[in-house]
Amino acid sequence: MKAKLKVITLLCIILLSSGCTKYVKDGNKAVIYEETGQTITANILCKPEEPELVELYEKHNVEIINQVPTCKDFKLGSGEYSSLWESLLVKPLAYVILKVGYLVKNMGLSVMIVGLLIRLIMLPFSRKSMLQSENLKKAQPEIAKLEKKYKNKTDKESLMMKSQETMFIYKKYNINPVSGCLLAFIQLPLFFAFLEAINRVPAIFEGDFFFGMKLGMTPWVGISNGQYIYILLIALIILSTYFSFKKTMNSQANGEMEKQMQFMMKFMIIMISLASFSLPTAIALYWIVTNAFAVFQNIIINKSLEKRK
Repeated sequence: MKAKLKVITLLCIILLSSGCTKYVKDGNKAVIYEETGQTITANILCKPEEPELVELYEKHNVEIINQVPTCKDFKLGSGEYSSLWESLLVKPLAYVILKVGYLVKNMGLSVMIVGLLIRLIMLPFSRKSMLQSENLKKAQPEIAKLEKKYKNKTDKESLMMKSQETMFIYKKYNINPVSGCLLAFIQLPLFFAFLEAINRVPAIFEGDFFFGMKLGMTPWVGISNGQYIYILLIALIILSTYFSFKKTMNSQANGEMEKQMQFMMKFMIIMISLASFSLPTAIALYWIVTNAFAVFQNIIINKSLEKRK
């Protein structure tokens, strides 16, 4: 079991470390598109169309805009091979976002639709993870007794007996620690790949959403320009994050773990609240819709688990 966990962890590290978004720099400073507050991506997958953006790339001698196709002509095989991370995750996600965006004629809607599709694909894993959490709650009293029984016992024989008795409890309650972690190991690379796909496709940031919102604009710049609709965007980011974390915590936390998760939830909400001012609208929309989906998903899964009791 530990060997499997190590293999999964190693694969995730290899994938995550083999590619990432790079930004255009002026010396040591990242270049900001002042009109939207967006940090300009250097390793884009397709060409920008806005003259101001093209001029910004040319000003900083970023030659990639002459080497990549237009976003309408982007294909899975476009550009040179970079890494497994890019080929297996980033480019396919960028391709799907673009195709859906041109189909519905709105890149913001596309980001939301594709984000929801990914969540739907992850639904069986989410249900399995929550089932494992429920089983772990049931087993908690016996695990607590076991911890008390072997407290301060560090000899080899005691540790071996503790391990065997722990495995017996896990078997009794049908707990598989690896399957409980599987959701995180699958979700994390997909989350980063999705964000990278958004960051590396200029057509997304050049588009508009509804109510005059630009997909590349950050709430800070929007509010500074008198577009107070972005206050609503920040509020939705914070609320969706809060309820998503709260539902997850209620379904998975117990005892001491609950206190730790309470602290983590408060810390994360503060951090996300601050970060939300500099999130481009496209990423904010993805964050809001997937968190909202997670809230309803957890409610439905919890109800289905209650019926099984």
